[in-house]
Amino acid sequence: MMPLDETTSGVFVIAPTPFRDDGSVDFGSIPRMVDFFLAREVQGITILGVMGEASKLTEQEALQITRAVLHAVAQRVPVVVGVPSSGFAPMGSLTAAAMDAGAAGVMVAAAPYLRGDTAILRYFETAAECLGQAQFALQDYPQGSGVHIPPMLIRRIVETIPTCVMLKHEDWPGLDKLAWLRTASEREGMRRISILTGNGGLFLPDELRRGADGAMTGFAFPEMMRDVIRAHRAGDIQGAADLFDAYLPLVRYEQQPGIGLAVRKRVLAQRGAISNSAQRRPCVQLGSHDVEDLLFLLARQEKRLAALGAAP
Repeated sequence: MMPLDETTSGVFVIAPTPFRDDGSVDFGSIPRMVDFFLAREVQGITILGVMGEASKLTEQEALQITRAVLHAVAQRVPVVVGVPSSGFAPMGSLTAAAMDAGAAGVMVAAAPYLRGDTAILRYFETAAECLGQAQFALQDYPQGSGVHIPPMLIRRIVETIPTCVMLKHEDWPGLDKLAWLRTASEREGMRRISILTGNGGLFLPDELRRGADGAMTGFAFPEMMRDVIRAHRAGDIQGAADLFDAYLPLVRYEQQPGIGLAVRKRVLAQRGAISNSAQRRPCVQLGSHDVEDLLFLLARQEKRLAALGAAP
């Protein structure tokens, strides 16, 4: 097992949960999906997040999917498992099973009912007790949870809970929050943690310039995130931005509220990562005009990549 820690960096792609048309989990697609992501040289895989439709799964299905992904990965890269925020008992149960099966760590989001700094801090302290020695990423996603965690409170959580080693940062707008946390660790004595960013990679070059260590998100072309990060690390800031710009129309299209997951699964199915683009209900389906838009964007993207001399 490769544990999650404060130095974790690169692309941790968030994987979808493959479903059949009847809504059952398509376990047969999991090895193919894993191989697709590893062929694009991601540094890790995250499962059972929002993109994984985790809230639509039973506890038994979540455990089965976790074991299937870990078996397919075979410890080639770290796997992070999203655990439920609906209660500490299922959170602790899935964490224990995932860590026993070889997960690198888990991802914990704030429960939607939390209000006020004291309640949020107490929640994560209790969660850490339930997780035991498992290292975890704090998912800061107020657009989904409705819980806003200010940077000073994130600092308190990090300083109070040693097993919190990563921030899954997807507050929006959140660039100033990211920069504040990096300044706090570089100049003010805060323990440095890994910061991986989300939101489909929509602000990736900007986040890297503000101090992010990489991305943890599910954009259907993880090689874009991989190559943008590589260029940035090599000091080619303009090249990183140029490559990102070639994908920006599709990144933007994926981020639409409502149909974003349907777009992403459609592209992943078209690229051969999963058997089909089925979602579990309730869900939003793509209309015929949406599909036309998507095919138009994919064709234009190939032209932009060719102009840059990059492989599609």
